[in-house]
Amino acid sequence: MTAASFPFQRPLTVRDALDLDALRAGSPEVLAGEAGLDTPVRWVHIAEEAEASSLLEGGELVLTTGLAFRHSADLTRIFLERYQAAGAAAVAVELVDDDGAPDARAAAHLRTAAGAVACPLILLTRRVRFVQVTEEAHRALMDHQVRRLERARHVHEVFTALSVGNAGESRIVEATAALLDSPVVFEDPAHLVLSYSARDRDPARLLDGWADRSRFVGYRNQTAFGTGGDRWLQTPVGLTGQRWGRLVAPEFVPESAPEEPGGSDGDGDGSGRDLADAFQVLERAGQALTMARMAGRDRREVLFQARSGLIQDLRQATPPDEQEALARATALGLSRGAAYVPLVARLESGGTSRGTDAGKDAGAAAGSTSAAEAPDATEVQLRERAFLDALQAWAHSSRQSVLASSLHAGSVAILLPLAALELEDSALHRLAAAPQLAGFRWTLGAGRAERSLVAAARGLDDADQVAETAATLGSRHLPFYRFADIRLRGLLALLGEDSRVKAFAQSELGPLLEPGRAPALQLLRDYLAHGGNMTSLAKARNVSRQALYAHVKSLQDLLGLPLEDPESRASLTVALLWHDLTGA
Repeated sequence: MTAASFPFQRPLTVRDALDLDALRAGSPEVLAGEAGLDTPVRWVHIAEEAEASSLLEGGELVLTTGLAFRHSADLTRIFLERYQAAGAAAVAVELVDDDGAPDARAAAHLRTAAGAVACPLILLTRRVRFVQVTEEAHRALMDHQVRRLERARHVHEVFTALSVGNAGESRIVEATAALLDSPVVFEDPAHLVLSYSARDRDPARLLDGWADRSRFVGYRNQTAFGTGGDRWLQTPVGLTGQRWGRLVAPEFVPESAPEEPGGSDGDGDGSGRDLADAFQVLERAGQALTMARMAGRDRREVLFQARSGLIQDLRQATPPDEQEALARATALGLSRGAAYVPLVARLESGGTSRGTDAGKDAGAAAGSTSAAEAPDATEVQLRERAFLDALQAWAHSSRQSVLASSLHAGSVAILLPLAALELEDSALHRLAAAPQLAGFRWTLGAGRAERSLVAAARGLDDADQVAETAATLGSRHLPFYRFADIRLRGLLALLGEDSRVKAFAQSELGPLLEPGRAPALQLLRDYLAHGGNMTSLAKARNVSRQALYAHVKSLQDLLGLPLEDPESRASLTVALLWHDLTGA
């Protein structure tokens, strides 16, 4: 096989060198170091003196005729030890006499000294043209370098074109998988898969239990193999100090992987794949994803601010006129409609899906949150942004335009255009059931549909009140709520700051508002929730009826009111609702 026809897809190794025509002519015999035959060869070096080992830089295939040491086993051993210590990839010794016949005595010395070295030691028993070996090996090495340069140029052109073309994350991931010919997954810091390409593999097998598997693969701050678990090849995505996720090639794991980029010269994994090339591709892909995210984030940020500014202007005491409002809204992607519905989505912390049954009584759901339990402001903002992104994704997929922005912490304002007033309920049902929003716990409050965009924007305050009040309901079974759906609770929410309502509630609850009376207040809440049914209440509180009668008698004495009286129970229910809604 000639050097020109040898298909080097990886660096030249000692094994490859032995397959070169010039070396095969010497009838090579490996005397030692077979385990190192796959060691890469960086260069070819011809040497006769042991002292010349100081000229090596490591990775050289050393060719020698052994004229200076072949007649002594000790000198042979010293020569081999010196060159092994200098980092030679292999030593090939031509031992022939002046007539070109094998030098048996010298070969015996070489065999004796072979036990002293671990690097590949090759005996050549026929005359070899060292110049020809050097030419063939260096031609192969240069061919490999040219291939790598061409590959690097191709990789550069691919990712440059993707960046210039504002390619999205999925296209970048697809291109990366194609360049690596291996599955690639882009995940966020919580190990959720943002995009992936399985190539010709089974996507279900690739993504099965991904988050659990990925959690055990340590993050690296540069392109490298992960630590622990499955040592996946990965690269970080994000700016310095801001980890947005990582790009992973989970099946690109060779038998012996370098810890750092540059820790190997790309010795491959037995499948012809070049590790140095894989590092390069993955690193460029990570940079492209970072740039795409930055560009996308900047575009979204501008849109967020523009939409937020318009909604704020529409809610001012002197808003823009209808013509200007429609012009600005249309420029931001809102289609004109026969009417517009003001909506507010109230987001809840915790959970991964929208709950239809809170599983809590109204008081517990509406109780004030302690400082220790208050959600982090950054977390709330990130949740709002994620909701807005998901909302826009739904609008795009369903061809339903919306104008939305953050209203205040935990609430998102939405103006939804309708082709006709009769389509209001169906449009709200589609929004409430949007699969893109299924990962959020949220309550949707609706104001009155208006034919004017400005008038609809004024209804956002009502929608906000409805959403905030509906979020306190113990059991939420409706996909969206209007004022008619929250009834007495809604009225009290509107009158929450009225001093007369406050005075009434405090008068009704009286001593139960004093410090240390929380158990009595909870007993009243439970008593009213069970409609005064002592059997049901005793079962719910897991106490005997006799003991419960005693507790309720004490509560009645404390209040100074007959709890069996319907009017008393109605008044106490109103007072307790006000207390829970206001967090008094």
